[in-house]
Amino acid sequence: MIAALPPSLSFPELTSRAREIFRLVVEGYLDNGQPVGSKTLAQLGAAAGVNLSPASIRSVLAELEGVGLLSHPHTSAGRMPTEVGLRLFVDGIMQVAQPTQQERAAIERGLSEPGPIEAALAATSAALSDLSACAGVVMVPQREPQLAQVSLVPLSPGRALAVLVGEDGGIENRIMDLPMGVPPSALIEASNYITARLAGRTLAQALGQMQAEIASGRSALDAAAADLVARGLATWSEDGFSENGRRPVLIVRGAANLLDEAALNDLERVRSLLDDLENKQSVADLLDVARQADATRIFIGSENRLFALSGSSVIASPYRDRDGRVVGVVGVIGPTRLNYARVVPMVDFTAQSLGKLIG
Repeated sequence: MIAALPPSLSFPELTSRAREIFRLVVEGYLDNGQPVGSKTLAQLGAAAGVNLSPASIRSVLAELEGVGLLSHPHTSAGRMPTEVGLRLFVDGIMQVAQPTQQERAAIERGLSEPGPIEAALAATSAALSDLSACAGVVMVPQREPQLAQVSLVPLSPGRALAVLVGEDGGIENRIMDLPMGVPPSALIEASNYITARLAGRTLAQALGQMQAEIASGRSALDAAAADLVARGLATWSEDGFSENGRRPVLIVRGAANLLDEAALNDLERVRSLLDDLENKQSVADLLDVARQADATRIFIGSENRLFALSGSSVIASPYRDRDGRVVGVVGVIGPTRLNYARVVPMVDFTAQSLGKLIG
């Protein structure tokens, strides 16, 4: 008999025979999405060197079901893994298969997409989606860039354009309201003052220093230029340009892959799944959990609240820049019945490749 299994079950508590039969059930289910019967297991077992009669296999299946690793759909004589069973398989018995040369080449082609970095990320997400038959996702947390220059350019009476140039070459333009009668010299003075305090700093860091200098009277600005800097601070603060105020960029490709035959037979699951994907901020929040991990994370079904109702799994891995800082997350969203042994190393390889691209 198999001992009743606590929530912290580990595979050594299974007999070698039960462990092998369990493996065959899970792999058979992941391969075709159908419950696996005792006759099929007898054939698979014989091929694997496990010679048991269907009656003996049924006895082990009943025990595995009794401890919560397998379930028995009422419409089928076969067994399929529960979410607990899938978790134990992934953590304790699965043997991963490294990406093939063709799979690596497809991912690397996406990374070589010309143009902005977003184009390469989108192409990589699409390639990962095609290879895994899941939805590919890439999250790029927006870190505040270090700025190199600020220019205040008069537009019309009462309005100016603030041009922010990042050290990475990025440019952001913002409209500022001005008091009437501000001379051009005040705009130049304020621009020079701000730019001098941006070198090697993020905007939030520079703003803190400028605010402190103006409040303490240590700045060399005249009243008009000081007012312009204060107005700029207000404009940037309202715009949410802060260390933690910018929303992440989330790229999703291949969502149609999630609408498999099983999903189409359950319209409520389809509706729930599409609603989940539509809520990109919630998807980003889920991926942000993986961002804190040291390696690839796997969320199976109800282990994540977002996809609990749709019965989907998420495999996600953080990717890092040359300094080892996590700069984003890449992964896939698919049915709980996905090929974890193949997809997990594929996601891991993509994360490593993205890290090389980001540099």
